[in-house]
Amino acid sequence: MKKLDIDQVAKFIRAQTPETKIYLGCDSERVKVDGAWHADYVLAIVVHINGNNGCKLFGEVQRERDWDQRASRPSMRLMTEVYKVSELYLKLAEVLEGREVEVHLDINPNEMHGSSCVISQAIGYIKGTCNVIPFVKPDAFAASYAADRFKSLAA
Repeated sequence: MKKLDIDQVAKFIRAQTPETKIYLGCDSERVKVDGAWHADYVLAIVVHINGNNGCKLFGEVQRERDWDQRASRPSMRLMTEVYKVSELYLKLAEVLEGREVEVHLDINPNEMHGSSCVISQAIGYIKGTCNVIPFVKPDAFAASYAADRFKSLAA
């Protein structure tokens, strides 16, 4: 699995102008390995250079056992995404200070979708640990698109 070098990310962010925007996201995908369900958690850091130039994508893929009993309401897996992106934010907190930072969650607030089962807990957790209001679908591109793209690039 691809591992993230936090020092390399921090060094890259420090070298950017204060106008550079940072987007953090996490997504997961269930995979069956030797008859047991696991989840591939993909962390993505999108560094939007100067806030109007290109982006640099950093990321990591972590595989862990998935203990959710119902795939249609994956509350444990989704909250693990939230914990992981929060931990990432805290690891980078020093270099994020004074910059525009968004935390993106791959959670759909529409009750027709299974991910809505954790919307309140997820938003509250990010507000409490990161002191930012997270973005959710459809505005959470770092989780919904960048993390998906990173997994395919890392493969």
